[in-house]
Formats: sequence, C-alpha cells, structure tokens
Amino acid sequence: MRRLVLIAAALSTGIAGTAAAASADTGAAARQKIAWTACPDNDPILGGALKGLECGTIEVPLDYSRPHGKKIKLALTRARAADTARYEGIVLLNRGGPGGYGRDLPARFTDPANGLPKEISARYDWIGFDPRGVAASEPQISCDPTYLYPGRARPDYVPADLAEEAAWVKKAKAFADSCGAKYGDTLRHITTKNVARDMDAIRAALGQRQTSYFGYSYGTYLGSVYASMFPHRVKRMVLDSVVRPSGVWYEDNLDQNEAFQKRAEIFFDWIADWDSVYHLGTTGEEVAANYRKGRDKIKKAPVDGKIGPSEYDDIFLPDGYRDYTWPAHARALADWVLRDDPSGLRDNFAEPAWLDQNGYAIYTSVECADAPWPRNWLRWHADHSRQYRHGATFLTWGNAWYNAPCAFWPVKSGTPQRIGAGADGPAMLILQPENDAATPLPGAYEVHRLFPTSRMVLELGGNNHGASISANRNQCMNDHVAAFLRDGTLPASRKGADAFCKANPAPNPTEAAAQTTAATKAATRTDVAVVR
Repeated sequence: MRRLVLIAAALSTGIAGTAAAASADTGAAARQKIAWTACPDNDPILGGALKGLECGTIEVPLDYSRPHGKKIKLALTRARAADTARYEGIVLLNRGGPGGYGRDLPARFTDPANGLPKEISARYDWIGFDPRGVAASEPQISCDPTYLYPGRARPDYVPADLAEEAAWVKKAKAFADSCGAKYGDTLRHITTKNVARDMDAIRAALGQRQTSYFGYSYGTYLGSVYASMFPHRVKRMVLDSVVRPSGVWYEDNLDQNEAFQKRAEIFFDWIADWDSVYHLGTTGEEVAANYRKGRDKIKKAPVDGKIGPSEYDDIFLPDGYRDYTWPAHARALADWVLRDDPSGLRDNFAEPAWLDQNGYAIYTSVECADAPWPRNWLRWHADHSRQYRHGATFLTWGNAWYNAPCAFWPVKSGTPQRIGAGADGPAMLILQPENDAATPLPGAYEVHRLFPTSRMVLELGGNNHGASISANRNQCMNDHVAAFLRDGTLPASRKGADAFCKANPAPNPTEAAAQTTAATKAATRTDVAVVR
C-alpha cells in the first residue's frame, strides 16, 4: 500500500494580521512546560523508530479563534544538541503528506549516514512532531477504511463508462460523508494554516525566539505558509521538492498527472536500456506496451482476488517518485508479464494498516479544507477525461479518485494563505529535482520568486522526490544543506536557479541484484511521505 500522500488566515487579514492573531495563543504555549521523557524502545505506532529520542506533548487550541476552548494534543520528539558551545537552536521537521507522521525524523537528521555531518547536526535540537490528527497526536482522524481498500481488488481506477465512473463518485462521497459523520466541525480546523500555528506554539513552548525548519514535499507548502504568517520567527528554512502555492490543491493535482506521465516514460526508457536484464523491450514504447499487457491480464484475473488493476497501479506508482525502487519493480513486472509469476506483485502489495488510513484521512482533511475545490463533478470529469485522452494514462484516474472526496467534503473550504515575504524575509534554501513529478519544477521557481531572500539549487536530471538527507543521498545537495545549517551560507544570487547539482546516476540493476524486495518496500514506507 502506498504511503504517498499530497499536500492556506484569510487573505483579508494579511500576513501581519494573521501572525498577530496567534500571538496570544503562542504566549500561552510559552507558559507550557514540555515534560520530556525517553521514548519507548517499541512505540505503539512507530515501533523502534523512536529509540534514543525524547518524547513529549503539548496542548494547542483546536480552534485558534477560541484560544480558551477545546484543546488537542500534539506528540513531539527531540534529539538534543550535543555541541552546546555552538548551539544553533531548534529545527522543526516535516516529511510531507499532508498526513505524514514526523516523530521519527530527528533520528534521520542526526544519523550522518543520511548525509548531514555530525558536527552540523550536533549544533541543533531536532524536533519531530505528528501534526494535528496524525499518528500519536489527538484527535486521531480515521474515516471509512473501505475506500482505500475493502479487502478485495477494487474496481479499475480507469472507468470504462459513465456507470463505472458514477460508482467511484458514489464511493468518494461515502468516504467524505463518513468523515463528516464521525468528526463534524472538527474537520474545519484540520488545515495547513492551523498546523503552521501549531508549529509556532511548539517554538514558543520550547522557549525559542526563532525556529529553523526542514520540510519535504507538502512540508514545503507548510513551510511556505509558516514563513508567510510568521516571517520573523524563521531563522533558517530548507524546502526540498517544492509545492506550487498558486495551484493548491486541485490545479496542483492536475499538474501531477502530466508530470507523472513523463516520469513513467523515463522509467520505461530505463527498463528498455536494460533489456538484457528484463527482456521487456528495447524501447520505452515496447516496455509501456508490456506494462499495459500486465495490467490487462490482472484486470481479467486479479491475483488472489486482492490485486487487480488499481492495486497494480499502486504497486508501480512509487517508480514515479524515486528510482531506487526501479530494479525490484522492473523484475516484478518482467516476472508477471513474461513468466506469469505474481510473487513480485505480492511482495510489493500490502493492505493498508491503521497508519495508512489515518494518513489518508488527514490528507483529505487538509487538502479539502485548505482551498476551494470544484463541487460539480462535471468539471472533474472533463479535466481528467481530457488528460487521459491526451496520453496522461499513468496516474490521472487514480489521482482523481484519491482526491475525489474533496468534491463532497462536509465542511466549507477555506481561503489559501497568501504566500511570500519581502526583502527582510527569512533565510531560505530551496532544493528541487528537475524531473520531480509529485511537485513539478515550476513550484520551486514560484516559491523562489515569492521569497526574494531565498536561494534555489536545481538538481539537474534529478528523478527522486526528496533530493537531500534521504535515500537519494546526493552529496552536492547535502553539501548545500550542511553549509546553510552550519552558518547560514547560501549560494550567490543569479537569474533563475542560483546553483546546480548533477543528479546521481540511475540504478544499475546488475549492481542492485542483492537489494531485496523487502528492503525496497521498507524504504518506500519510511522515506519522505510524498505528495499524492
């Protein structure tokens, strides 16, 4: 099951007004004392991922316009600075989503194997948090579990006719209705702007005048919102794989459909380059035809009654996000198409667990409430039919149903936060892979323009969503992060991108033969939670 999940204080209040409205709440947060204790070696939700970290909680208002009303709990973790002589403060971390958990992240950033030198990471307190509604934070949001997976192969994402499309629409509405029936008006407060306010409350509770921040994917939008609402509370901010703010969220998802098609073609071309290994074709077109052949076959006879065409799409979707899954997934495709062997498909499929259901419920809660969505299904039908008809077949209809509950969301959508800051805005480092499909390149250029104090590093030929301090491990990108976090060093300003890094080579399947499918699955589940 994919854990691939996407992605704003009303415009009339303005940036300064929004920050002022939260000042009383952050003042209250500053009076809280976080009781830090050693995290359990076996956390009930994240298992051993928190070992060696400290755990704590903070209370924040559910509704920031009613600061003395109902409170909710945020679950936090901390990896404390070891180099107190060169202490640089706190760094708040977000892996993306919306809906991605975050309590495990301090362990990633303090492990030098992930690319950040120990002499840099030791200067900071690294703060992980599960955003409101996510994982160990409360309330724990989870809606109708059968929409993601009813225990059997679902209908084809791609509707053969209007009746099949109508059946999917009915399912999407039922999911939205289930969320409304269970959580009611609470859903109105599960928004990016409120998560940004929560971040400022965490900063205040930790007694810090400013915070640094590192966000991936949807976390870049959260960072952009925070930097717009609280520009003078930011010390240093790193945004990796950047959401286009002007497209939240309907237009951004349409952009993904086009970008994922291009990324799928890059994947198929790579398989063709290694035809001596996979024997699926010597051109990308031949490989694509075999991919469709495998999809048609599984539609006629789902594997174990559980893996049908929609699950097939889900299995290969990570290949549009990152290339280190390519060798194992290409092997699974070849085994299925050429040898009728479904073992690779079975190995890469898992029914969604509670954490998956929770992540999806928060994904929809945040995206549906953040910004207006078309409420007339005819608009969705026209846009997605057009894209599919024009060749964007890899993601389009699956993405439509992933987001379709927003057409029927039980609370009114809000107004996106106005994004940007002036010449006195925060120091910001923007990292962007060139071929990123989840957050296409124009988003990074837009955020770079909206924050004139930012600097942008473009990873030329980059195919992995999440360019730094992750499984990608691009040393050049990591070096820019290290320099920025060491002392605020940024590339010199120039037109367009300010600096460039060359992407790592694509995988060599003969060298990757020892990489197990299980390891690939583990990386997919624990790496950056990406925009879906």
